[in-house]
Amino acid sequence: MSDVRDNTTLIEVKNLKKYYKINSKATLHAVDDVSFQIGCGETMGLVGESGCGKSTIGSVMMRLQKQTAGEVLLEGRNIFDIKGSKEDMDVRRKMQIVFQDPYSSLNPRKRIKSILAESYETLNLCSRSQLEECLEMLCDKVGISKDMWMQFPHELDGGKRQIVGIARALSVNPRFIVCDEPVSALDVSVQAKILNLLMTLQKEMNISYLFISHDLSVVKHISHKIAVMYLGRIVELADKEALFVNTLHPYSLALLSAIPQVDMDNKVHRIVLKGDVVSPINPKQQCRFAPRCWMSQPICFEKEPELCEAEPGHCVACHFARESRKNAQNAEVISLDNK
Repeated sequence: MSDVRDNTTLIEVKNLKKYYKINSKATLHAVDDVSFQIGCGETMGLVGESGCGKSTIGSVMMRLQKQTAGEVLLEGRNIFDIKGSKEDMDVRRKMQIVFQDPYSSLNPRKRIKSILAESYETLNLCSRSQLEECLEMLCDKVGISKDMWMQFPHELDGGKRQIVGIARALSVNPRFIVCDEPVSALDVSVQAKILNLLMTLQKEMNISYLFISHDLSVVKHISHKIAVMYLGRIVELADKEALFVNTLHPYSLALLSAIPQVDMDNKVHRIVLKGDVVSPINPKQQCRFAPRCWMSQPICFEKEPELCEAEPGHCVACHFARESRKNAQNAEVISLDNK
């Protein structure tokens, strides 16, 4: 993919936490002390299995949910401390979100033209006489034909609805977009169209993305760097090349082994994770992956590993990170014939 990044940090997440109080004694740790940075024109992929907290991070960053602790800095300014309608509106214009379900995120009672025109009218981004021209420019950018303007969301297929969602996010000319599993509900051919559109828009507009997905192959295609999450914590963070070539965390190795392969001449060796998943409710101070890890030792059940830089630009939270790939043969695997 084309690289439009520079060395400027646009978004910085610092020690972000989101807890849910279940009762007087139980608290669910959905996001637990997460930190990362996203540069201008950069895409960071956030991957992990369902329930790991990746979508919660996106909604908290967009202030759709209130954080328990931590900061989100946009151009060096903590968005949770912003007061005043003018500054709040400035943040909302710079940060947008594309939701997973392209149907429920669009107003079913409004036509496509009204959905796209809403931001221009609400924020006074253009005069009434300029509205038609602005809408045409926006639709040309994402490939929406004028014939669709008078249709309702239910009259469009999933791919076209998601393109409308992307166009709505772009209408305010944002600097940063959270893409919350935007292609998971779409066919593979439509997924490719949406991903290529996002990459083209990034190149043209220098937009930064947080791309949330459970599909590592999709994330590899669009991302510059990737963070792997497990039960509310980032366990590995690196450039995509380093993550795929020199994987350091055993959970990341297991995820990579589950990617479907198209090489018909080789067998696929998939790592089978056994053991119980640790409860995110009042979690113990231990490695949360330890009960399922083939490398776990007593220290893993006694001390939670910190996310530290094991190699330049490559961070991992594992007591035995440098030994994970070497010891991968000790994991239980199943061999699948690709023929």
